[in-house]
Amino acid sequence: MKNLKELIKKFNKARILVVGDLILDEYIWGSVERISPEAPVPVVWANKRTHVPGGACNVANNISALDAKACLVGVIGGDKNSEILLSELKKRKIDTRGVFIESKRYTTVKTRIIAGHQQVVRVDWEHTDPLSKDLTARIVKFISSNLADFDAIIIEDYGKGVINIDLLNELIKMAHKQKKIITVDPKEEHFQYYRGVTTITPNRRELENAIRNLRIKDKSNKFKLDYDRLFTDTKINTAARSILKYLELESILVTLGEHGMRLFDKNGKIAHIPTVAQEVFDVSGAGDTVIGTFSLALCSGATNLEAAHLANFAAGIVVGKVGTAVTTRKELLERLE
Repeated sequence: MKNLKELIKKFNKARILVVGDLILDEYIWGSVERISPEAPVPVVWANKRTHVPGGACNVANNISALDAKACLVGVIGGDKNSEILLSELKKRKIDTRGVFIESKRYTTVKTRIIAGHQQVVRVDWEHTDPLSKDLTARIVKFISSNLADFDAIIIEDYGKGVINIDLLNELIKMAHKQKKIITVDPKEEHFQYYRGVTTITPNRRELENAIRNLRIKDKSNKFKLDYDRLFTDTKINTAARSILKYLELESILVTLGEHGMRLFDKNGKIAHIPTVAQEVFDVSGAGDTVIGTFSLALCSGATNLEAAHLANFAAGIVVGKVGTAVTTRKELLERLE
């Protein structure tokens, strides 16, 4: 615990570049008193609307809330929602120099309607087409010109078109050349693109889908996963070890919801970390908290295991809050007590 507290105290010295899909999370708050006469759905009496940064923006928000410096790299549309998102980022002291405006795309917005503490429905506005080669090249140029000023890169892949193989190839090359940490919150369809990064942080479902997509072979040329049955703990271990080797990673941190996390190191060690969540109201954005805190801890000199424990404590705090939330250094230190 003493080591973890000392690491948290170093967070304010870290500088992290967050690259990925930028999302605006919109919340409409209200209460339900009756069912609609038009259809068997609740009528929400709305009384408040709020906006918070989501996707890669939420990762940057988590980093900023922990007193570190975060710079966002991504794409937004030339619309009203982009103005709202940039305003929210500015309030949180997040650097937006790497945010590019593309007038032909929507700013991705996820609108959640909340009745009391319960999410009733979510509405998404987004474009998922890949970026043009010209825009990808401009992003690469920005990162190339600024990477020396940062300790790590976080890739936040929500599958909205920003993260593509050309961009990843360049980023991984740059990170290796400048000896930078590079971590990825993965999209299962893109796992084959992540070869050579430092760490990926899939959840159980993403790991299961990825292993089915990749069809990795073991030494006997048969990968022994029974795809039609429950993805058990043993199969999680087998899948994670295989992906670790296949992608040449330093580690892989698998998030398991109420069952905590499991850390796999390239030296063969496995550590299971039970959840420390005291209550769970909303898991929205918990994965963003995990990768943000884990990466921040690595930048501060933590071992993979120490970083995983800190990420676990941070996630345990944010799932106890309603909506896309963050934790602070003060809250994290208090939870360690």
